[in-house]
Amino acid sequence: MLAEMQLDLARMRAATVDPGPWLEGRVVACDGGLIEVAGLPLPIGSLGAIEHESGDQSLAEVIGFRAGHSLMMLLGDTVLLHPEARVRACGEPGTVRVGEALLGRAVDGLGAPIDGGPALGLARSWPLAGRREGALERAPVRHVFDCGVRAINALTTMGVGQRLGVIAGSGVGKSVLIDTMTAHSEAEVTIVALIGERAREVSDFVARHMQGPRRGRMIVIAVPADHAPNLRLRAAQYAAAMAEYFREQGKRVLLILDSLTRVAHAARELALVLGEPGAARGYPPSALAAITKLVERAGNSARTGGAVTGLYTVLADGDDANDPVVDTARAILDGHIVLSRDLAQRGHYPAIDVPASLSRVMDDLVTPETLEAARRVRALIAAREENRDLVLMGAYRAGSDPTLDEALEKASAIDAFLQQPRGEGVPLPASLAALGELV
Repeated sequence: MLAEMQLDLARMRAATVDPGPWLEGRVVACDGGLIEVAGLPLPIGSLGAIEHESGDQSLAEVIGFRAGHSLMMLLGDTVLLHPEARVRACGEPGTVRVGEALLGRAVDGLGAPIDGGPALGLARSWPLAGRREGALERAPVRHVFDCGVRAINALTTMGVGQRLGVIAGSGVGKSVLIDTMTAHSEAEVTIVALIGERAREVSDFVARHMQGPRRGRMIVIAVPADHAPNLRLRAAQYAAAMAEYFREQGKRVLLILDSLTRVAHAARELALVLGEPGAARGYPPSALAAITKLVERAGNSARTGGAVTGLYTVLADGDDANDPVVDTARAILDGHIVLSRDLAQRGHYPAIDVPASLSRVMDDLVTPETLEAARRVRALIAAREENRDLVLMGAYRAGSDPTLDEALEKASAIDAFLQQPRGEGVPLPASLAALGELV
C-alpha cells in the first residue's frame, strides 16, 4: 500500500499543473509584423505566449495599443501564426530576472542560456527600463579606469563610471579594439552585449573570453542581426538592467554594448511599425531618444559606491561622422574614440585617430605633467597628419615649422607608441611611462 502511494505521489509531482486562471486574448490581425490582440489589456513591455495549432508557442511583446486592442510584435518569426490564435499573458510586466547566477554565462535577450549550460535560477526582479536616479545621486568620475590599450590609457584616459563611445565605419577595427579592452580591462563584473552582430562573431567571442579565471566575472548577452527588432532592443535594456543590479551591490561594472547603432536601428523599426514618421534621415525621434535613455543608465552611484563604466561602439554609416546616431551619441557620451579608415588601410592598428578622439574627464584624472605630455603628443600627431601630403610630395622644407620638424623626427617612435598587437594588453602605469619616454 505504501509503495503504491509513493508511486502516486511521484506521478503527481511530475504532472504539469495549470496554476490558472490565465488572462487570454485572441489574434484578430497581423500586418507587417504588427499583431493586434483583442481581450488582452496588458501594459507596454509585457510578454504574451501565442499558441499554434501544432501545440507550440511563440513569445510576443506588447509595444502599444489601439482602439482597445493590444499591439504586439513577435520575439521570433511569424511561422504558423493563424487568425483567432490564443494569446496568454506570461511573465512579470516590465521586469527581468537578474542575479549572481548570470556570472560566467551567455544568454539571449530573454535571459535563456545559449551556452548549453543548465537553466538559470534567478530570484531577483529588476525593472527592464531601469530605476531612474536624480542627477545629484550620480557621483563624479574621480578614479582612472585601466582599459589595457596604451593609446587610450595615455592620450584619452578613461575614468570609472565614464561613458565612452568607439566611433568608426564598418571594417575599421571596432570589434578588435573591443576584444582587447574586454580581455584586459580592470573590472569586478564585465557585461558584454552583442546586439545585431553576426552569429559567427558571437560564437568566436564566447569561445575566446568565456574561459579561464575571467569567466567567473563575465556575462555575455547576444542577439544576432537576424532576430526580431524588439528582441534586439530588449537585449540592450536587459544588459543595462544587469549592470544596474551589480552596481546596486556596490561593484564596479564594465558594460560593453556592441553596437549602439544596431540598437537605434531596432528602435527605428519598432517606431516605423507603429506609424511614427521618420525625422533625421529616417530615424524617428523615439529611436534617437532610446539611445539617450540607454546611455544615461551608466555612471557612478553616490549611494552604493558602485559604478557602471559604459563602452559603446557606434557604427558610422558610410564613414559619415554627422550621421544622426553618431551625432546623438557624441553629444551624450563622456568621450569618444574615433577610428580612421586611412590608418587602417596603412596597417596601423588600433587605427585610433588621436586628434579627433576625446575624453571629457581626463583633466580630472591625471597629473598636470601627464596632461601636458598628452597634449604635446596630440599636437605632434595632428601636425604630421595635416601635412602628410606635403611631406610625401617633397614640398616641405625643414625648419619651416618646428612642431612639424619634431613630429617627423619622432614619427617612428610615435607610431610604435600608438600601435599595439591584437590580444596584447598594456597596463596603465606602463602606458604613462611610455608617454613620458616619448615626450
